[in-house]
Amino acid sequence: MHDAWSAVRRDSALTDAATQLLADVGLAGKEHWLAKELAYGDRRCLEIAVALAAQPRLLFLDEPTAGMGSQGAKRLAALIERLRARTTVVIIEHDMPFLFALADRIHVIHWGQVIAAGTPAELRADPWVARSNLGVLEKTREEAA
Repeated sequence: MHDAWSAVRRDSALTDAATQLLADVGLAGKEHWLAKELAYGDRRCLEIAVALAAQPRLLFLDEPTAGMGSQGAKRLAALIERLRARTTVVIIEHDMPFLFALADRIHVIHWGQVIAAGTPAELRADPWVARSNLGVLEKTREEAA
């Protein structure tokens, strides 16, 4: 029986590229581990490495910190910071401190509507955003003005 992966294993350009991607996301030395053997945070990093293999110009991450503790989120933030040098990263996330630490620009969406957009500093100064982050949305944006 032919091993479908044998040609891939013999292609040093492919294996070198894969090894470099794993190193880029903090998984150096785990090249031979099965994904199911990796810790949750490492699996998230592996997912990013798989996406990066396509050499995207734009990388979308949907709630990348979901289920992570603070250490995992810090590690992921450092990874995303490194990725910004090679690709644009768009993040959908509820963890506002995580976003405020990373983002150049943020769009705040409530019930499908953009209620605010700007730099982290601009949004920190917006009282509507401050209230929405606390879940106290009693008025529409127009009523708040």
